[in-house]
Amino acid sequence: MSTPQPPMPQTAPEWQAAESGYTSPIPVVRTHLGHAIASEWTKIRSVRSTMWTLGVFVLLVVGIGLMTGLVIAGQDADLGGESPLGLGFFGLLLGSMCLITLGVLTTASEYGTGMIRTTMVACPSRARVLAAKAIVFFLVAFVVTLVSATLIGMLHVAMLEGNGAKDPSGGEWLKGTVGVSLYLALLGTLSLAVGSLIRHSAGAITIMIGVLLAPLVVALFMFSDSLRDVQQALFEYSIPNQMSVFYANSLSESGPSGWDPVLIMLCITGVALGAAFAVQESRDV
Repeated sequence: MSTPQPPMPQTAPEWQAAESGYTSPIPVVRTHLGHAIASEWTKIRSVRSTMWTLGVFVLLVVGIGLMTGLVIAGQDADLGGESPLGLGFFGLLLGSMCLITLGVLTTASEYGTGMIRTTMVACPSRARVLAAKAIVFFLVAFVVTLVSATLIGMLHVAMLEGNGAKDPSGGEWLKGTVGVSLYLALLGTLSLAVGSLIRHSAGAITIMIGVLLAPLVVALFMFSDSLRDVQQALFEYSIPNQMSVFYANSLSESGPSGWDPVLIMLCITGVALGAAFAVQESRDV
């Protein structure tokens, strides 16, 4: 007679093991956009390119504005009752190239170094990553521009009080600080979207510098009467002219006015970001 064998212990199904009360020592947190924003904020404030480009931007805006104010005050020039806020235009125009560069680097540099793979492993949602980059960059660019424009505006008002400059109204202060800051932050965000589309830093920066300067330069060399309408349109909708609208000294007598440049740039940036979102979902990293 054979001795009966004891029954073999059966392994509990996985669903029973999951209900056995086991708790992983590693906390599991459902990620959201806030986590991606925190990650992008850590990136943008910890790389040297951000400090250099924003430092040069502040130097251009404040430095050129201060030198302009000192020259006018030293020569006792009469501003004829004009607002002194417009003197900050040239520094902001040159500084816009810094924001363009930083916007491109925010996205394109990760593709150039291959770090985008690590980013996508940490956050597989590509749309969330791009949205976080755009939000963080826009806020940083807006705050830095607002502080710089407000500072140089206050310096000009104080320095040129005795040169026939009028005291800016509340509306002029709003457009000369908040308005131009929104416009430049959107311009930088447009550069971010172009960087995401091109995925090449030098190429995207070249394209954006061309968008900034080419329309105005091309218009200056259009001497034919048949191209007069094209020349006028290039003048009116060039970025330098749209920036000058915020200081009530537009380069053309017609075209955008008031807050129109912000709406125009908002629409263009929205289209570019939409294209970047669509393309990003269909390409490899």
